[in-house]
This record gives sequence, C-alpha cells and structure tokens, in this order.
Amino acid sequence: MKKILIAAAVASVIACAFCLARSVSEGRFNISGTVTVPDRLVRMAESDNNSCAIIVKNEADVPVAIKRVVNPKFPLAFSMGEEDLLAESLDGALKLEVQINNHGQLGLIKQGDIFGSSEEMIKPNAKNVLVQADKTMGRVQLARNVKGNFFRTAAR
Repeated sequence: MKKILIAAAVASVIACAFCLARSVSEGRFNISGTVTVPDRLVRMAESDNNSCAIIVKNEADVPVAIKRVVNPKFPLAFSMGEEDLLAESLDGALKLEVQINNHGQLGLIKQGDIFGSSEEMIKPNAKNVLVQADKTMGRVQLARNVKGNFFRTAAR
C-alpha cells in the first residue's frame, strides 16, 4: 500500500511539472493558424504594397493584439505571441479578424479591401486557427471617358 501511495505521489509531481513546463513555454498568449483567400480574390490580395493585418479582439470588440504582414502570399501561416499584445489583460474568449488592404488603416474598410474573421471565438493559446478573408468591398473603379476636370464640367 505504501508503494502505491508513493507511486501516485511521484506521478502527480511529474504531471504537475509537465503542466508547468507547458504553460511556461506557451506563455499566456500564443495563437497560430492560417489565413486563406478564395481563388477569386487571391490576385487582388497579393498585389504589390498590400498588408495583411491579423487582429485579435476581446468580447467587447477592443483590439488586444495585432500582427501585420507586408506583401503577403496566401495561404498565409501566422503565429502571434506576447510581443504582439496591445493589452495587459486577456479575459474571456477572443475574436480573430483579418484585413487586407493597401492603405494601412485598420478598422476602416474602403473600396477594394478584403476582410474576414474566424467562425468561432478562440482562446489565448489557440492552435491551427483557420481564418478565411472572403469578403470585399469591391474593386476600385477609375473614371473613364471624362474630358476635362470636375470644375470645367460643373461650370457648364
């Protein structure tokens, strides 16, 4: 009986040490996954001078972490750690959003931007998160067959 109790105590110490080592190596914030873009939007998403912003928000829709990738190629594997955090506290579930644009302004969706989000809420140590950037505001259209400028045309 004494041997069984000693074996159980040793096993619990080993289990606790394993859990502690795992939490130390992962930290309190460590998210990884892949951003995908549908075939119809890949050419637009991979155009020159685009940036892909991966944004983690809390339940109140406040950004708590951001990672930017300039000139991304899709599918884009990403990992975010404590160096990407903007906030000290990470309470509750998190949302993951993606914005692909060439103007660099986050939170402002303009014509030609591509965006999306994860389907479910995630935890601060989520792995293999799949985010599909499948929404767009459409292509930027330039005016055609306009003679003169606005002021000359408006004065007529």
